[in-house]
Amino acid sequence: MKNSRIMVTIYVVAILAGILFALPNLFSASVLERFPAFMPTSKVALGLDLRGGSHLVLEVDAADLQKERMRNLAEDARRTLRESGIAATSFQAERQHLTITLRDPSQRSKAIDALETLVNSIGNGRTDLKIAARKDSVLELTLTEEGVYAATSSAVEQSLEIIRQRVDQVGVAEPSIQRVGVDRILVQLPGLQDPSQLRALLGSTARMSFHMLEEPEAAGVQLLKDEKGNVYPVQSRVELAGDRLSDARVRFDPKTNEPIINFRFDSAGGRLFAEITRANVGKPFAIVLDGKVLSAPVIREPITGGMGQISGNFTVQEAGTLSALLRAGALPAKLTTIEERNVGADLGSDVIEKGIYAGIAAFALVFLFMFALYGTWGLVANLALALNVVLTLAALSVIGATLTLPGIAGIVLGIGLAVDANVLINERIREETQKGRSALAAIDTGFKKAYATIMDSNVTALIATALMFWFGSGPVRGFAVTMAIGLVISMFTAVSIVKVIMIAITRGWRLKMINIRPLFGFKLIKDGTHINFMKARFIGLAISLVLSAASVALFFNPGLNYGIDFRGGIQMEVQTSAPADLSDLRARLDKLGLGEVALQEFGDGNRLLVRVERQPGGEEAQTMAVESLKDALKAADAGAEIERSEVVGPKVSGELATAGILSVALASIAMLIYIWIRFEWPFAVGAIVTLILDLTKTVGFFALTGLDFNLTAIAALLTLVGYSVNDKVVVYDRMRENLRLRKTMPLRDIINLSINETLARSLYTSATALLAMLPLAIWGGPAVESFAVPMVFGIVIAASSSVFIAAPILLFLGDWRTRRAASRRISSLTKESPIDRVLID
Repeated sequence: MKNSRIMVTIYVVAILAGILFALPNLFSASVLERFPAFMPTSKVALGLDLRGGSHLVLEVDAADLQKERMRNLAEDARRTLRESGIAATSFQAERQHLTITLRDPSQRSKAIDALETLVNSIGNGRTDLKIAARKDSVLELTLTEEGVYAATSSAVEQSLEIIRQRVDQVGVAEPSIQRVGVDRILVQLPGLQDPSQLRALLGSTARMSFHMLEEPEAAGVQLLKDEKGNVYPVQSRVELAGDRLSDARVRFDPKTNEPIINFRFDSAGGRLFAEITRANVGKPFAIVLDGKVLSAPVIREPITGGMGQISGNFTVQEAGTLSALLRAGALPAKLTTIEERNVGADLGSDVIEKGIYAGIAAFALVFLFMFALYGTWGLVANLALALNVVLTLAALSVIGATLTLPGIAGIVLGIGLAVDANVLINERIREETQKGRSALAAIDTGFKKAYATIMDSNVTALIATALMFWFGSGPVRGFAVTMAIGLVISMFTAVSIVKVIMIAITRGWRLKMINIRPLFGFKLIKDGTHINFMKARFIGLAISLVLSAASVALFFNPGLNYGIDFRGGIQMEVQTSAPADLSDLRARLDKLGLGEVALQEFGDGNRLLVRVERQPGGEEAQTMAVESLKDALKAADAGAEIERSEVVGPKVSGELATAGILSVALASIAMLIYIWIRFEWPFAVGAIVTLILDLTKTVGFFALTGLDFNLTAIAALLTLVGYSVNDKVVVYDRMRENLRLRKTMPLRDIINLSINETLARSLYTSATALLAMLPLAIWGGPAVESFAVPMVFGIVIAASSSVFIAAPILLFLGDWRTRRAASRRISSLTKESPIDRVLID
């Protein structure tokens, strides 16, 4: 029991390094510029919900990509056969198949050899195309699954670069553009952005082409419209593709002062454009962008300078967006916005302020509680708690993590859970002191006995956070990261650091006995309690079953208030200049014909939540609905501000719902396996049955209160899974210990004894977690309401279920196993001898 100088030195260096890396978060960027070169300057990046901005998830339109691939394949096959002197009567493209009918069946082998040049290798002996002969004159070219996957992946990679160029063109600072999965791209743009402009900027393929006009009845003509609905007979043949553009800029017409777009071709494009215009003087031609006619001027004279002009009654913003699209180039495939979230900068600053206040209040409450419980020794735990927060911020800064509001919630909850180990250690040391052990012996034994329990409780919590990170997205992942970092660091601060300090104090003051006592005699639980909890086991189980049954009924009626994450649609958070007249506003919005419109006040009377179901149609339908809602809200209140808007598609909402359910189920199974391995199957079954009852009550709480059931709610359920099992593990650990020490004591008495011995610890840790969550539930605001409020409820439920549900179930299973074992012994004896049967009777 001596502190190693080497270990103490390592601890001190680690703490000083942590303080150094956390320090930049206290200063502005201008101050950090004046820091010495050797000091770190990286800060924790703030998420969009804290600083405002736009979050979009774009998905490659696989059907459009495949359609384009088949169109190109048909053209390439036609050209290849023509160059090889092979005649074909038809080319039919359908999904992943191109069927070619040859005029002369005897040329089949020659045609296959020619078409083989179109097959590309994609590695490991795989190709993107297969060629097969169906009949003597019929060949079929089929896109392989590997080829489709490779094409999609290539399109995403190409789209990433083009999106970066487009974002750079409009001058957005610090954008985050990254690939997500096989066919998706995540775009995060800080600062308040116009959603409609972003959707136009990022979702448009921007394929521009130049076509001649022809008579409507002519062959190879398609009818295209412009923005006003005018119809143009456009030749399908592309005279000049937009990829020959080298520049496009917004200018103003000197005569009308309207914005126009001047474009310039590269050298090859300029020569081709000159030839086209020279050969078609007096004829109209169309400039087409993504299947729409931008303009259709008449060629008055040959254009030989390699430059042109597009006019189309554009607004300045539309012209700027279009010129940015043309400069960046065309996307290889259409991108669909399947998820969109926008947060105003003002709302972000309010959220930061609330999060900081909630964090300070949580720390103060836990600090005072620990000081009141353990007096001077409580200050040691509080020091470890402060170090935990500092080192967590340092770790987030070093790894470059993004801090979101749920991330702040993770830090705040970590404040409550970090002292769990300290409570357990202090209670163990106090027990050893009561047994008459000396100060150093009590510290040594207390830490050894507490360590296994601390490990078990933290591992269960880490399992939940790992699944949260795996299945979650965005802010939920941010919560999981901060929670996991806090838990790991708490093992260092609450165990290693506290042990070093306690040994140093004991040796420095030469303490014979270590007296951990509450301040002013404050005690929630008296020492040596002998409450017969198992006497009330039937009452506890009955109440729990009734509450869970009622919760299941509430789940079906009235049901959960599913948030936009799970049901898709459009949601807006609106700040009005005065308390809104909901009936008048609802009447205005109903006239828009957008389907069911839900209005909800929250916070104060000046804040509204507007929800509208997802509109039938594509992205344009969602854009029109968003703009219609904005216009109606502005008409009702000219001073209204849209602080947050979200658009979630049905595909995303379905995936999130599946991932949420799966993560909770897998977390429960993981807990079952872990407890089964660490203890025995009756312990595991007892914990899981209790966990199911706890979760059903929490779901019932959501249904009863009408809280949004969204991704944050799933994070709350997963956290409660870990917390609930954490609480049971501590009681189980003491039961296992007593089963080894008191082999002749009846199981019921061992369970009662174990609950009484751990009662103070269970109540104290539940109280610290509760005190940490209360400020967040009160001041955290609507963004974390679905996490903090149910967590407060869940902590109370988990603490009571450990005593009144998990323990009785364990008793029933233990008694059942004992009776079954006795029955087996009796059966084996009765088979051997009739005399034994008489003796047994």
